[in-house]
Amino acid sequence: MERTVTVVPEDGLHARPATTFVEAAGNFDAEITVEAAADTRPPVAADSILGVTGLGVRRGDDVTLHAEGPEAEPALDALENVITTPAGESDFAGDATA
Repeated sequence: MERTVTVVPEDGLHARPATTFVEAAGNFDAEITVEAAADTRPPVAADSILGVTGLGVRRGDDVTLHAEGPEAEPALDALENVITTPAGESDFAGDATA
């Protein structure tokens, strides 16, 4: 499965939004990667804080999420929620099944 979304948090995928994103990615039975849509670098593991912050994704940038596995769709839903919700407003609170 694949999904392209636009980053909304002011900090992009840095600091708190990146931490929330990585924590969410680690809660699913799926192999998840993320890449900056306008970049030619290969995708990085969505559960790697260094990989995610290393993408240099800013507010307004598009990212492409790839997921494979039994929980691919709910994983993409949760990660899209993190990326498209302003910082501090995400309803992800560490429980990916909520």
